[in-house]
Amino acid sequence: MSQHAEIHAAEKIQILSMAAAIAAISVVGIAIGLGMPLLSVILETRGHSATMIGLNTATAGLASIAAAPMATPLAVRFGVVRTMLAMNLIGALAFVGFYFAPAFWMWFPLRVALHIALTVLFILSEFWISTSAPPQRRGLVLGIYATVLSLGFAAGPWLFSKFGSAGFLPFGATVALVVIAAIPIMAARQESPKIHMSSTSKSGFLRYIWLVPTATAAVLVFGAVETGGFALFPVYGNRIGYSEADAALLLTMIGLGNVMMQIPIGMISDRVSDRRYLLLLCASVGLMGTAFMPLFAQNWHLMAALLFLWGGVVAALYTVGLAHLGSQLSGHELASANAAFVLCYGIGMVLGPQAIGIGMDLFGPLGFGWSLAMFFGAYMLLAIGRLLFKGRKG
Repeated sequence: MSQHAEIHAAEKIQILSMAAAIAAISVVGIAIGLGMPLLSVILETRGHSATMIGLNTATAGLASIAAAPMATPLAVRFGVVRTMLAMNLIGALAFVGFYFAPAFWMWFPLRVALHIALTVLFILSEFWISTSAPPQRRGLVLGIYATVLSLGFAAGPWLFSKFGSAGFLPFGATVALVVIAAIPIMAARQESPKIHMSSTSKSGFLRYIWLVPTATAAVLVFGAVETGGFALFPVYGNRIGYSEADAALLLTMIGLGNVMMQIPIGMISDRVSDRRYLLLLCASVGLMGTAFMPLFAQNWHLMAALLFLWGGVVAALYTVGLAHLGSQLSGHELASANAAFVLCYGIGMVLGPQAIGIGMDLFGPLGFGWSLAMFFGAYMLLAIGRLLFKGRKG
């Protein structure tokens, strides 16, 4: 093979692999986006308290954290495709189980099964797409991936608004989507990545959090800001004088920025020599955005423009962080690092709402921005430290 042909082959995107990974992540996004409001509404109509509904929902986060270390060993033993198809099946059966389960206690093991399946799908689809993306176009591929994930999250609530919570239809539709998503996974089975357990990898996947901390800390900050920000922004909006509808539209602007900007920022990340500089820039924009929020609060249109830009750039912490991870590791190491990456996202989901809620209780509306700024500031210190004192990895 000539050098030109080798370069062309290295830059070629594996379409089947991309379709398989994106189909899997679409299902994760839609299942979470549709499942969260659907299951909460059904529990409320059955007369359960908000505390008990919250407890059942929190089980999902704990299940995700518990599932992260399982993904790589399962894929090593059974293969990536078999494991993903098994998780598709388990997720579908668990989701249908909610419809048929009469007793509230049954919803806890079902919620655990559903979110273990979704988390393993999440990790393996990210590993697959990072492996199949050519190094020169990794940012573009992961930008497409993150955009589809965002659209999946947005499609879930939209489907819920169309189907409602009554009857079997929302459950049946989700299962149908899961079945459809299995088709490209099976079609791409010949292109699925192989994971071989190495002797150095048996020390556990947690070490990967510290091996590439600029990537894993980026997703922790994103998880904290996204979950905490989305959960408490309506409260913040109400306290600074916005109507419920206006605050909801501002949240939509954050989501639009997320969807529109991942591909362009992903393409930019392919052109920088060290993605850590871009991650530092994203965190800096995040910090500046929180500083400008109180200044723009009196003008809805200025606030909307700010949040569109802020939402898109902050979401790139996830996209560029994942691209940086994929550029530093490969094979089994990358699979384990992906698991650590998703675990850090889960930890961020737990920390964010707590920190922002406490900040608003202590300092009022200003506590919202200050709490967000704390996450961005801490990340910037880490990123600057890694760039100044460490080598290429990190």
